[in-house]
Amino acid sequence: MPIVKIDQTSESYCCNSLQSLLQGMTQLGRRGIPVGCLNGGCGVCKIKILEGEYRQGPMSRAHVSEDEQQQRIVLACRVYPCSDVVLSVVGKMAKSVIGAAAGSVTGTR
Repeated sequence: MPIVKIDQTSESYCCNSLQSLLQGMTQLGRRGIPVGCLNGGCGVCKIKILEGEYRQGPMSRAHVSEDEQQQRIVLACRVYPCSDVVLSVVGKMAKSVIGAAAGSVTGTR
């Protein structure tokens, strides 16, 4: 089963190839991971794939341009791992994920 690592927090989780990266991420069991429409239409779960192979479903061009897609910027709800993956959280999701992880590490939240 592929292992997915969030670059900014160093958190890792297992994610089978039939499960979206967002579904796997929510299984980390902590608050602060924003979940929107779950079908590529809202853009809340934007990430950049730094390493690894994946397959993707359709995503709204309003949220992921063709240029971004070529740079491996995608929506976590529409991406499925084919190998181990390292991702960077970007856009609306970044503050929630990175801030929540920092708070749990330092104990300030």
